[in-house]
Amino acid sequence: MLAREWVVVTDQRTGLGWLATQLWGERVLIASAVFVGFMMWLAGLHLGWVSFAVLLLVIAGLLRMERRAVEAGRRTMAVAPAAPVVEAAPPAEDLTPISAVLGALDAPALLLSARETVKLQNRAAEAIFGQIPQGSDLAGRIRAPGILDMVRDAIGSGQPRETEHAERLPSETVYVVRVAPLAGPTTEPLWLLTFRDVSQARRIDRMRSDFIANASHELRTPLASLRGFIETLQGPARNDLKAHERFLTIMHEQATRMSRLVDDLLSLSRLELRSNLAPDQTVDLVPLLGHVRDSLQPLASDLGVEIALDLPAHPVTVAGDRDELVEVFENLLENACKYGQEGKRVDVALSGGEGAPAELSVTDYGPGIPPEHVPRITERFYRVNVEASRSKKGTGLGLAIVKHILTRHKARLVVKSEVGKGTVFTVKF
Repeated sequence: MLAREWVVVTDQRTGLGWLATQLWGERVLIASAVFVGFMMWLAGLHLGWVSFAVLLLVIAGLLRMERRAVEAGRRTMAVAPAAPVVEAAPPAEDLTPISAVLGALDAPALLLSARETVKLQNRAAEAIFGQIPQGSDLAGRIRAPGILDMVRDAIGSGQPRETEHAERLPSETVYVVRVAPLAGPTTEPLWLLTFRDVSQARRIDRMRSDFIANASHELRTPLASLRGFIETLQGPARNDLKAHERFLTIMHEQATRMSRLVDDLLSLSRLELRSNLAPDQTVDLVPLLGHVRDSLQPLASDLGVEIALDLPAHPVTVAGDRDELVEVFENLLENACKYGQEGKRVDVALSGGEGAPAELSVTDYGPGIPPEHVPRITERFYRVNVEASRSKKGTGLGLAIVKHILTRHKARLVVKSEVGKGTVFTVKF
């Protein structure tokens, strides 16, 4: 407190220390005034006049001293740099509530500033784009010109924008990308960039359109044949009995083909409706496979193929629907007999039971399946060889039905094939 008061008194120029310092600085003037007074006294002037003269000289010196002090103060103020004005930094925006909301979203989301920098990201966005440091430029993390142009347009117009973006690597993915202004508690304008994955919906739409196109094509061919034969029988071959017999046979085959196709389509529809319902029956696969072999024996004999069963002596039971499992094994054995006819033999082996998972393999020794076709053979209407499939009365839906049934039974189909050596279809329960 005392030190502070001394400083204040010194600044007001009333302190004794300051006065002594200033008088010592004018010591030449004061000494000169005293010397002049002394000489005037020696000259015989009255002492009062001498004192008055000395006083005038001292006062003049003090006034000059004050004038110099004022000028020195002005020069100091002119030369000394002005003290920097420090403005209080604006308080940082609290983004905690927004961060909590973003964290609850399952869709990737980024919070952007008006300068196109990333303020926040949620975990879903981190899984796609990796960790993005706060303040990073959006263009440095997303290299899609369409998305960047959309963001700039939205920020410039102040209106939400939406676009569709497709990625091909590491897998084909389609996003609906949307950016919209975020109205929240913050004073800084913020924008929310979201990515909605519509890949599954796009795949389903594509499958539906492909299915309709393929089904229409499969039905159009026999219908065109029937129409052509009917017009022939009504016209040029009206009285040709031999042509009647030959054409009617072909028409019967085409009608049977359409019937098989419609039955398979209806079967697929029923399976899709029941795909979420788990089977509630228990089926012993040993007698079931014997029944399937017996039902296909006439076809195998016509093709010159032997079906050899290797079944265990004990029961092998699984949870399943008997009719659906019969359809699965009939499809697999019929395909093996038709397309593996060159090998003249089909081996059916069953293992498991007594606590071990059941496993069935169907092996043919035909030409095999090229490796590029193996991943797609369970697709609807997919054929390795279109002409061979149609000549063998295939609809292209058999393995698709097998896949749907096994999916409902919580089983899976494994296909191994080598060109020139045959194919093995294995069902694992």
